[in-house]
Amino acid sequence: MTHRPSDAADGLTVGAVASLAGVTIRALHHWDSIGLVRPSERTDAGYRRYTAADLARIHRVLVYRELGVPLGDIAAVLDAPTSEATASLRTQRDQLRERIAQLRRMSDALDRLIEARESGILLSDSEQVAIFGSDWQPSWVEQARDRWGDTPQWAQYAERAAGRTAEHWRQIADSVAVLDAELAAAHRAGVTPGSDRANSLAERHRASIGAYFDCSHSMHVCVGRTYITDPGFAAFYDGIATGLSTWLRAIIDANARANGVDPDSAQWV
Repeated sequence: MTHRPSDAADGLTVGAVASLAGVTIRALHHWDSIGLVRPSERTDAGYRRYTAADLARIHRVLVYRELGVPLGDIAAVLDAPTSEATASLRTQRDQLRERIAQLRRMSDALDRLIEARESGILLSDSEQVAIFGSDWQPSWVEQARDRWGDTPQWAQYAERAAGRTAEHWRQIADSVAVLDAELAAAHRAGVTPGSDRANSLAERHRASIGAYFDCSHSMHVCVGRTYITDPGFAAFYDGIATGLSTWLRAIIDANARANGVDPDSAQWV
């Protein structure tokens, strides 16, 4: 490093370089300490003086930093022979492309989550009817969003719906259809609420709700109440088997009681 008189006209102070390059003085000091950009000159008093060549190197550093090359690798790129520098840049380019692809995947996932929170299900009306049956009404999803859209359970539902394909929904619908048939068969057979078989079926029913959101025993009781009070739910279950809605609520209540929840005072928690 060359020492020059303090009034050397062809050298720039660290403050002047920081202003010209749009970086901080602290950054220039750091670059000097790690050997990335060392000023070619110092004044008799020891102050840094940057030449035109130093300033050109700073601009190259800024270019590579903007491209995402880690600061610790930039010196190797700048100082390496051309072939090695090119290989390093190719590596950095490939890493950058992978990062861009990752960000695109994240963006797509966020788009799906936003759409799921707004629409409730990422299926067309015709797909919903094809999967859930001819009695299914796509408007039910919109009604559910209007009613529960601000709840944690809707948020959970949307998060899960965002990652589901039509095939995932078909598998869920098929499993629910199997469960409904088993519930109807147990009801016709006179299975008693509170019995082991009834409790097992109630737990499977609670787990089927868990495909949409986490459902506690207390919340399960609240859902079961709607099978009596909501005409749509009552008609659906009684259409499968006469009296099924009342029996289903009874086995849900009995199972909740067996798990320490009083059905009469159960709340949505």
